[in-house]
Amino acid sequence: MSWSAERAQGFGPIAELYERVRPGYPRAAIEWMLPATAREVLDCGVGTGKLSDAIVATGRTVTAADPDPGMLAVLAAKHPEVATVVATAEALPFADAAFDAVVFGQSWHWVDPPRGSREVARVLRPGGVLGLFWNIRDAREPWVAELADITGHRSADELMLAAGGPDVTEPLAFDAAAEFDWVETVDVGTLVDLVATHGFAITATPEERERMLAAVRVLGERVADADGGIELPYRTYAYRFRAADR
Repeated sequence: MSWSAERAQGFGPIAELYERVRPGYPRAAIEWMLPATAREVLDCGVGTGKLSDAIVATGRTVTAADPDPGMLAVLAAKHPEVATVVATAEALPFADAAFDAVVFGQSWHWVDPPRGSREVARVLRPGGVLGLFWNIRDAREPWVAELADITGHRSADELMLAAGGPDVTEPLAFDAAAEFDWVETVDVGTLVDLVATHGFAITATPEERERMLAAVRVLGERVADADGGIELPYRTYAYRFRAADR
């Protein structure tokens, strides 16, 4: 599956909502992925910059690429020091060997693997890192499994991970994989809005979407604590690949 104008138009109108409710990434996953020598990082398929937030916090220099100008505008408002460019992974407007690392948060499954792998390898310095991250709600928690039943959908990233992980091709080579468990506390409204930012909700009919979100609200109200908080468990999947030494 490749990035497309349709995808960009699907998420762009909800960029502010996406920024407000989508989860970030644990610091431990960033430190595991990026060696101390990786200072220049390209965040590709950046969206509103949820992964960039965590990388900027480590003091690294981040450049952001995404096919959606609306998403990039949200990132730029948060991080004016981050250079942004409208681009896809298959056609990066950067010089050869420009970056120590290229990362994708929740977006490699939109990339054409052979074309994207070649292009990422081109812009990586020798021995550079391709880092792929996915935040997946942890359905080992019973109520989270019930949430998945309500939506009746497994996302493209979940299907890809269940099938054995990301497809990355030569000249990049697999290095290591790791998983990070963590919990985010949300309220009922945030849980409903979070579901609303996914493609299956965006593309549903208005009636289907209304029924789905109403059921999510009922579930959220049932599992919330006395203060209205819901502990939403995540598992972050991280895959590291390396460019060949040249």
